[in-house]
Amino acid sequence: MRRCVGCNEQAPKKELVRIVRQSEGEIHLDPTGRMNGRGAYLHPKIECLQRAKKRRSLEKALSGAIPEDVYERLSKELHEG
Repeated sequence: MRRCVGCNEQAPKKELVRIVRQSEGEIHLDPTGRMNGRGAYLHPKIECLQRAKKRRSLEKALSGAIPEDVYERLSKELHEG
């Protein structure tokens, strides 16, 4: 079980999407769940990403500031996936 940083609900790992901050500071969606780096989990819903952005819970989970363009890219990738 993992906790979504957007809605704060627990769900099985397979129902969530992992977002990773790599050592270079790059932030990516991790569909495999195996990329190296600091990770946080979200439901694959735009609403959860928006809540995480508003509450800054994704920044806290990944230990660093997240630029607006990264949120836009993540939103686009969630919508496509």
